[in-house]
Amino acid sequence: MAASALHALGRGDEIVRRFDASGGATIAEMLDRRVNCPPSSSAGRWFDAAAGLLGARAVSAYEGQAAMLLEGLADRHGAVAPLAGGWTMSDDGILDLLPLLGALADIDDAAYGAALFHATLVAALTEWMSVAARRTGVSTFALGGGCFMNRILATHLRAGLERLGLTVLEARQAPPNDGGLALGQAAVARAIGRA
Repeated sequence: MAASALHALGRGDEIVRRFDASGGATIAEMLDRRVNCPPSSSAGRWFDAAAGLLGARAVSAYEGQAAMLLEGLADRHGAVAPLAGGWTMSDDGILDLLPLLGALADIDDAAYGAALFHATLVAALTEWMSVAARRTGVSTFALGGGCFMNRILATHLRAGLERLGLTVLEARQAPPNDGGLALGQAAVARAIGRA
């Protein structure tokens, strides 16, 4: 994911140097040729990219590994201000964190970079959801998905949204990640089976 971010930033020439041990040359060629490189809108992939760019984790051995590592690094470092200009939002509401990833690629202190990533992600998501609330009139948001296992993200995003007068729903009796999703799928399947 970090290689993909570098490619998107026009810095593809850095991929081989940074990720040679992880097949950087092959990945760079795949990105150049657009072979087996489907786009992703998953928030977890932003965490993967950030970890790779900061040199914290080039390749994850399991889902969420990079995110947990970044959370631990950020927690040890402590809070920082979000990166000014660290994201853009298109007129049709698409949030882009490439400016943040470009900055992370040039940071040598992984703990500081992890704290900056979290602070900027929270600020970007808060603005994005605030804009969505104004456009749609929706004032209640459900925070779900594996990224909300991350205490820093969940706590600070909830606080930011509540300061704006928005209502936040969070998982309480089941986890917000795949475990909660599987439970919901089972409940739907059971309900359909009774119909």
